[in-house]
Amino acid sequence: MTDLKRIGALFCVASAAAALAACSAKAPSLTVANNTVSQVRITTTNESATPKARTPHGKAGADAWPTREWRTSSPEDEGMNGEKLQAALASARKQGLSLHGLLVIRHGSIVMEKYFAPYDAATPHSLYSCTKSFISALVGIAIKKGFITGVNRPVMIYFPSGSYAGTASAMQAPPPSSKQTPSVRISSPFAAQQAPDFSAADAKSKHGITVENLLTMSSGLDWLEADETYDRMYSSSQDWVKFVLDWSMAHRPGQSFVYSSGNSHLLSAIIQKTSRMNTYDFARANLFGPLGIKDPDWDRDPSGIPIGGWGLSLTPRDMAKLGYLYLHRGAWGHRQVVPASWVGASTQPHIRADENWQYGYQWWLDPSQVFYAAIGRYGQSIFVVPAQDLVVVFTAHLDSNDPEVDLLKKYIIPACSA
Repeated sequence: MTDLKRIGALFCVASAAAALAACSAKAPSLTVANNTVSQVRITTTNESATPKARTPHGKAGADAWPTREWRTSSPEDEGMNGEKLQAALASARKQGLSLHGLLVIRHGSIVMEKYFAPYDAATPHSLYSCTKSFISALVGIAIKKGFITGVNRPVMIYFPSGSYAGTASAMQAPPPSSKQTPSVRISSPFAAQQAPDFSAADAKSKHGITVENLLTMSSGLDWLEADETYDRMYSSSQDWVKFVLDWSMAHRPGQSFVYSSGNSHLLSAIIQKTSRMNTYDFARANLFGPLGIKDPDWDRDPSGIPIGGWGLSLTPRDMAKLGYLYLHRGAWGHRQVVPASWVGASTQPHIRADENWQYGYQWWLDPSQVFYAAIGRYGQSIFVVPAQDLVVVFTAHLDSNDPEVDLLKKYIIPACSA
């Protein structure tokens, strides 16, 4: 598996005060081997009076939707091998991994839920960059509602009154043309406007950056994803949108993958500007509320915009709700919370991140297309495995997410072949 340390170690910090503390390793580093288990739920077959009916992918019954409460079941009742799940925990102990929690959900039921003191099911975790995948869902909702007119909409149209470095020569976006941005697949349901054309003279123009370029980390900005960047944001900038847009251009938009939490923050700002609602209120009305996620904490920039690249805090059970929503292509009960076509567009490969990862719309994609994931610093992860009707959530304090990916591939997914 690819080493995510390069990216994971730079994944964005959680809040103005806590973020810099986290960077100095003040977050607790607890190992599975030494922790005491504060909460465990692995229901055995004997504990279940009657086996629950399995919920096939995409055909969940009314009782399968965990708006208020998740169902619980045994691994065996949901077609999983409990011994293999226990082997995943044994491997984590052997490696001395600093796991805080592990949640495995199949066919809409929790089959394994384990926490390590002082963490429990009610403990919110900073999601770090898992926040980006929630932002992606909100962008899809905003497009469906007509607030954002398409993924090929030039970003600078949303910030016409600002004075940003490198934009003084052309205050209007280039006219539309039929040419698509390179290296990025356009999804027709959301490409309401064609991508702007580029000439040699304006190939690096910020006016060529589209919403899709932000979603796919291909804006072309010469961004440095590092703690020193966030230190500058917190200490010296009152306008984070300007801070992001003032970065110089290094590449033609759509040409190269450059991981940037700044891109994600621009998406949050665009949602807020177009909907005329604070992004938090927009999320509460259109995403958190329908999923039963009640008033989560979300850090904001000095202008009051919820931070797009990090800052959301949720319990593992609420983290799993986003995975379950996407597992069912944006449907939640009888409501289509996120357009199914947006889920499809978000979880297909649009650009290669490195030799082992592809990237969608703020989601990491396994090149074999077995799973996709929301990935955050220190080992916060939401894995979705569609073919197995499986959602797996990790919370942790790790140097990289690689050990979790290994546990998923070596133990958890194979447990589905029981």
